[in-house]
Amino acid sequence: MKHLSLTGLVAATHTPFHADGSINLAVVERQAAHLAANGVSYAFIGGTTGESSSLTLDERRALAVRWMEAVRGAQLKVIVHVGANCLADARTLAAQAQQLGACAVSAVAPSYFKPSSVARLVDCMADIAASAPELPFYYYEIPLLTGINLSPSEFLAQAADRIPNLAGIKFTSNNLMEYQLCRAFRGGAFDLPFGFDEIMLGALALGATGAVGSSFNFAAPIYLRVMKAFAAGDLTTARAEQFRSVQLIARLAARGYMGAAKATMKMLGVDVGPARLPNGSLSEEQQATLRAELEQLGFFDWVQRG
Repeated sequence: MKHLSLTGLVAATHTPFHADGSINLAVVERQAAHLAANGVSYAFIGGTTGESSSLTLDERRALAVRWMEAVRGAQLKVIVHVGANCLADARTLAAQAQQLGACAVSAVAPSYFKPSSVARLVDCMADIAASAPELPFYYYEIPLLTGINLSPSEFLAQAADRIPNLAGIKFTSNNLMEYQLCRAFRGGAFDLPFGFDEIMLGALALGATGAVGSSFNFAAPIYLRVMKAFAAGDLTTARAEQFRSVQLIARLAARGYMGAAKATMKMLGVDVGPARLPNGSLSEEQQATLRAELEQLGFFDWVQRG
């Protein structure tokens, strides 16, 4: 297995749709170019931001193929999210990701029928990871959406010797106590990219070196400045930039985050289309109101690369 330590920004990308809700793979190349131009190192495809639970297996397979075509020969690398309620689907996606040459795979746990214990969770992740044995595997911890409140540090303790290609945890949780426990496990042997954009600075203070986020699609320069200021010991600037993230995400969440985030991408010239039900999309009037608010905030200046 190739070793991998995710540093810098990993953008959790949107799945682009046509106005009628069908998948629009032609946009992927523009997404990849936009991320690269804004200093993003990795694309995390088909995850929560990618509305994976609203995609068919065939759509997810096609999405992976298109992304790997789009980044061929480029520095931008692709991590494929393969988690699903059906473990057979997850295994299929993991095997495909390895065949396509992705740099890693990640999987959220089944969340309709939930694993009832850490041991059962490890069983699920081991089953998926074994289908891509040559790729680093990341368990995707996101209790806010899965409703699975099992200890990620205990997961590491039980999975470390069970899953040979376990690279770490995509840690999308605001439980910074557990984050520290995971970081301390075996002297920091596992990678823990942090996934709560609006409190990224807190994770940096605890040792994070990489982050996976949905708002990196349209606001990467803000987070690059957070990281740069923190590394320089300039906490005043780091806090100010982090608060810009807080203000931005609050505005989007107030309108339904998925639809508002996709509308923001369109404002930046990368039209990823509407959200797919059960997520909602913004009307033209709502988009105009959001744009006015973002202009008032200074968002379009914030996301210029210096």
